[in-house]
Amino acid sequence: MSTPHNSANKGDIAKTVLMPGDPLRAKFIAENFLTDVVQFNNVRNMFGYTGYYNGKKVSVMGSGMGMPSIGIYSYELFTQYDVENIIRIGSAGSYTTDLKVFDVVLADSAFSESSYAKTQSGYEDSKTYPSATLNDKIVEAAKRVNIPLNIATIHSSDVFYREGNTDYVKDLVNNHGCKCVEMESFALFHNANVTGKNAACLLTISDSFVSPEITTAKEREQSFTNMMKIALETATYED
Repeated sequence: MSTPHNSANKGDIAKTVLMPGDPLRAKFIAENFLTDVVQFNNVRNMFGYTGYYNGKKVSVMGSGMGMPSIGIYSYELFTQYDVENIIRIGSAGSYTTDLKVFDVVLADSAFSESSYAKTQSGYEDSKTYPSATLNDKIVEAAKRVNIPLNIATIHSSDVFYREGNTDYVKDLVNNHGCKCVEMESFALFHNANVTGKNAACLLTISDSFVSPEITTAKEREQSFTNMMKIALETATYED
């Protein structure tokens, strides 16, 4: 059964979906890591693919940018396609010198000023949380593939271009414990919580608010392979 945003039928999508913001990153993962790939969605060019990694079925689909976009796609995956786990694999801007470009971060909570969760279901807390079980699996997967992992509170922002100076970063770091910023995970975690499913977020640092480090669009699409490997190992490993 298709939705207004997804042309897949039930059964086309695996129980675990890796979800980058950029649909071209989804395409890159499908073409370079998966076998026997079938494209299940191209509505609005939000590409989705199902294939096999180490012989296990896994799907990858773009989410678009921002909470309204990932809110739509993740909610439909959880409620219409029987998806059990979504692992966001995105980019983030560092708020601290402790996190440098290409470092991989696992979110243990997402702070946001967003009204997404309140509007969606009346949830008024400023933080949402990933699945502890899924996070534990990601930590173990990172150890198996020998990739360093930083665990941190992240900031999910509704605004990319923000007027004024960057003094607000100090507040986010000092008062809310945020180590980096992205734009989706607060909504993803909330959707997982209200639907009784599992969500997690892996991020690669793409730029910094405290140093001149930055990556190109092509690097963000094709070079964030460490978090991809961790996510794929998590999605397909069986004890």
